[in-house]
Amino acid sequence: MPDTPLLLSPADTARALPYPALAQAIEAVLRDPGVTVPPRLVQPLPGGGSLFVMPAVSPTVTITKLITFVADNAARQLPTIQGDIVVFDTATGQRRCIVDGPTVTARRTAAVSLLAAQKLAPRTDGPLLIVGAGVQGRAHLDAFADGLGLREVWVVSRSTDSADALVTHARARGLHARRVDDADAALAHCPLVVSCTSAQAVALRGTPRDDAFVAAVGAFTPQMVEWAPDVCQRLAQRGTLVVDTRDADHEAGDLLQAGIDVAALPTLADVVLGTPAWAQARRGGPVFFKSCGWAGWDLAAARCVVGAKPCP
Repeated sequence: MPDTPLLLSPADTARALPYPALAQAIEAVLRDPGVTVPPRLVQPLPGGGSLFVMPAVSPTVTITKLITFVADNAARQLPTIQGDIVVFDTATGQRRCIVDGPTVTARRTAAVSLLAAQKLAPRTDGPLLIVGAGVQGRAHLDAFADGLGLREVWVVSRSTDSADALVTHARARGLHARRVDDADAALAHCPLVVSCTSAQAVALRGTPRDDAFVAAVGAFTPQMVEWAPDVCQRLAQRGTLVVDTRDADHEAGDLLQAGIDVAALPTLADVVLGTPAWAQARRGGPVFFKSCGWAGWDLAAARCVVGAKPCP
């Protein structure tokens, strides 16, 4: 083994992580009793950014994700998320490879939403409404198109140029796509909804359809928010709320700001494993899936990478 581990480019990382396979790998992590994921460390940085340190361990592969998040980096023409994931052999402790952190973050977040939609969405034929046309908007469009057979997408963004670019991308994939200006009005027409804004302020005040599946991914700290508190409260009363992991208990800004007892909600693991918590929580109406992120998702991606393109 060479002293320097293989460094995968963003393109190589993406090729190793097709969305349907990554969703399956995420489900496998949730079913694997040998996986250990300690709480992530979030270190504030001078100027308002954050450093995230996220380890995860499985019997074969161990990872540490090191990324920075700086919300206003767009003004500097820099990515909001930067960093890498170091992949180790669990048995020997040797570095296997280093993969591109932003690419993994985008793809595993969208793959988690895909898995949740596969398990929870009352209907998957669309149209899909994407609110926020950045990196996550494109990743979710691709994930849902690859994993659900999506045929139509509507896009809302504060930036007309970003929305038009995502519409062009969707049409290049053979999808029917349009830009719309009113996200709340579009909710009435779209049974699939993904909110992936910068989550610096409420972006949605309308109520999703009774047969809707919502993946809310933009807010991943208690201070961030995309959905109005009264909407979240109505969804808690007449629908089903699910969080990605128990880390959401103290991170799910949309739900926490609505005064919802997040710790009482089922997780995606409860759904996958069919636990009593899921059986008790499951009911009709819209499904609101709140995703905050977890190093287990990055571990799933690392296992995909190692399996798809073994590192020396």
